[in-house]
Order: sequence, then structure tokens, then C-alpha cells
Amino acid sequence: MKNYPSKNGSLLNRAVLVLNSSYAPMTITTSKRAICLFFLDKVDVIETYTDLIHSPSRILPLPSIVKLKDYINYNSMNVVLSRKNILLRDKHQCQYCANKSNPLTIDHIIPKERGGSESWDNLVTACQKCNRKKGNRTPEEANMPLLKYPQKPNRIHYFQHFIQESQSSWKPYLFLEAF
Repeated sequence: MKNYPSKNGSLLNRAVLVLNSSYAPMTITTSKRAICLFFLDKVDVIETYTDLIHSPSRILPLPSIVKLKDYINYNSMNVVLSRKNILLRDKHQCQYCANKSNPLTIDHIIPKERGGSESWDNLVTACQKCNRKKGNRTPEEANMPLLKYPQKPNRIHYFQHFIQESQSSWKPYLFLEAF
């Protein structure tokens, strides 16, 4: 289940929350993958969107939350360090000037040449202009303070980025409100 959906796009790319059989949140997948898992009898559909998927012989409500039928021993709260996940964590916003419209890059707070690591707490989203301006310096040396200091997200925080109005049914499973 490595396909992470975009917030936009076709119905088959809509985000679907996947729960373990214990109802613990595991991952987010696409509705296309969730439908395949449903037809393979690997998941139960817990919640659906209002949209319907049509095939020549069936009409199926679009899944929003699915629960695995068999328990998978998976308890990692880690989020994979990737460009996409850094952009998500930083809300697609330059962490120096708050710009959201320019093309975004990933900046090393402590430059690699000076021992900076490829880690959650050393990488931030930056617009190209700020990244060039900062260059091979730290934010303090460049007189460019960060809007917020980066932290490693856990899986629950990562899932919360996908919640929109149409995913309000996800909230109880992501510890955002009582059942």
C-alpha cells in the first residue's frame, strides 16, 4: 500500500484510510486500491463517500475508510522521509518567507557540506529564491529565521493532513474527536 493519493484528481485517486482489524490507523491508500482489496475480500468497507463507482455490472459506493479483515502486526508510527512528505509536513509553504506560490525546493538547515544530515529536523521546504539567498549558510548566518522549527511527524499527524470536509468520518479513528 505505497500509493499515496493526491488531494485532487479522479475518484479512483481519492484518499482512503486503512485501519488494521483492531481499528488502529495503518496507512492511506487510493480508492482504486481499496476497491481491489474489497473485491479480494481482504477488507471491510467501514465508511463511504457520497460518490458512486460504476462498472458495466455493478454500482459501488466509493470507500472512505476500510478495515483489514486479518490483523497485521504493524505498529510503526514512522513516516518515510521523502520530498513529498516534507512538503506535506510544511504545508507546501516556504519556511523562510511563507510563500506558497513559487516552485518549492528542500533546504538543508545545516548545509550538507558542513555536516548537515538528511533528517526530518534538518530539512525544510523553501522557495527557490530563499534557498539561493541562504546558500551554504545556516539560517542565523543568513539572517533568515525559520517560521517554525522542523520536527519528525508521526503517522497520526501525517494522516491529519489528508482530512478535508469529505473525510470528517476519519476524525474518530485519528484521535481528533470521540466516537
